[in-house]
Amino acid sequence: MARRFSGPSDLHLHSDHSDGTERPADVVASAHAAGLGTIALTDHDTTSGWAEAAESAGSLGMTFLPGMELSARHEWRSVHVLAYLFDPDAPALRALTDRIRSSRLTRAREMAERIGRDYDLTWDDVLDQTATDATVGRPHLADALVAKGHVRDRGEAFGGILSPGSDYYVALYAPDPVTAVAAVTDAGGVPIIAHPAGRAGLLPDRIVEGMLAAGLAGFELGHRENREPALGELRELVRRRDLIVTGSSDYHGLGKPNQPGEHTTTDEMVARIIARGTGSAPVFA
Repeated sequence: MARRFSGPSDLHLHSDHSDGTERPADVVASAHAAGLGTIALTDHDTTSGWAEAAESAGSLGMTFLPGMELSARHEWRSVHVLAYLFDPDAPALRALTDRIRSSRLTRAREMAERIGRDYDLTWDDVLDQTATDATVGRPHLADALVAKGHVRDRGEAFGGILSPGSDYYVALYAPDPVTAVAAVTDAGGVPIIAHPAGRAGLLPDRIVEGMLAAGLAGFELGHRENREPALGELRELVRRRDLIVTGSSDYHGLGKPNQPGEHTTTDEMVARIIARGTGSAPVFA
């Protein structure tokens, strides 16, 4: 069967429905300006930007893959599960995202209250940096701190006031990685671990094997945060297990220096994702 999409493909982009700074349509426009042919919108723990992004992609002759970046946690470290082509109304997955989003909101409020004891910062300042119904997170707190002149940028905020070692920090609820992968798989989706070889290093082998048994499809090996030698170990794993390999920008608009298309996913791997996903369908131009 002839492929109905064309590359280059960037399958990890964020809008202001989570911690990006651009509307979904503007994210698509930025991707189009960078020469991309296929994209996925992967906002944190929400699918609310899908319709706008799909409409914009169609108008620009691009293919849109419905996606999300699902929050998970193993012990102290965050694990992000990129989910593609899943059913957004699948009960178990919807229950997880609802709980995570509720925890994000409660956490952000508590952190804002703690910070406000020492800095000129209110909850309204945080809301001023947050789009309606967006998944609230530490980046919005960071943007509020920047707007009030307390830090220069998000990086300074994350390295100090908002860091896990700070007295202002509040932990976020997130499921364990195996539960997260299973929920995506059960919803007909294709789960891929985002930036798996970053500064925190690789997850323990038993967790990786558990995720694979739960339906993990592959790893995002093309990402600016990945580091050797962990990256080399994952290359060998995906070769041995014939897993899907993606490359993506993790674009956040002005929220990060990452630019659309700085890493891309091959047509072969995009085709494998499309063939595997059964919960929702790509939107072809």
